Amino acid sequence: MNTLLITGTDTEIGKTVLTTALAAYWQKYYPSRRLGMMKPIQAGMGDRELYTQLFSLDQSLESITPLYFQAPLAPPLAAEREGREVELGLVWQAFDTLRRQRDWLLVEALGGLGTPVTHEITVADLAGDWRLPTVLVVPVKLGAIAQAVANVALARQSGVHLKGIVLNCVQPRSDQEIADWAPIDLIQSLTNTPVLGCLPYLADLSDLSKLAQVASDLDIERLLPL
Repeated sequence: MNTLLITGTDTEIGKTVLTTALAAYWQKYYPSRRLGMMKPIQAGMGDRELYTQLFSLDQSLESITPLYFQAPLAPPLAAEREGREVELGLVWQAFDTLRRQRDWLLVEALGGLGTPVTHEITVADLAGDWRLPTVLVVPVKLGAIAQAVANVALARQSGVHLKGIVLNCVQPRSDQEIADWAPIDLIQSLTNTPVLGCLPYLADLSDLSKLAQVASDLDIERLLPL
């Protein structure tokens, strides 16, 4: 499938960093091939607005985010506040249309794998049901090992096609801190899942050259639909 779902262990842990880095890499090295980007469900302002600022996508806000809620809450709670429902049929239709039109479609999940999408299903359930190739972002901090193990277990339970893990420095980290808090060999051994690299701390996501560079430092071949 020409689609990659970017999810994580939680919110605010670097999904947008990886998503924009991969988009910058694609547009730099494959400018003639059409890229699509989605934040299928968004609650509050944020990612879809950033995508349109950074990239030439030829997409409307509605095609990027077919389901939008104003309150920055989990979708079922945000929907209830507005007297609405989480219309997954609408999301699927927009997703299916866009993936047929584009050479590569990057889909950034809301929250983490365990984030509720409705009162019955989570992001992990959706990824498994829709058979989405997925990459898991794990923040470099104390507890990273346990978070990686727990989320990979959840992915397997839900039948997610997990292509690998990407570590992300949510704050400036030394090489020693990275080695101590997110040891690659141990994470790979415990999860039986490849770690595809570690993103450095990036305070500015507007530098497309830097974003493309950090993407190139990952095991990028495992992520591209080539």
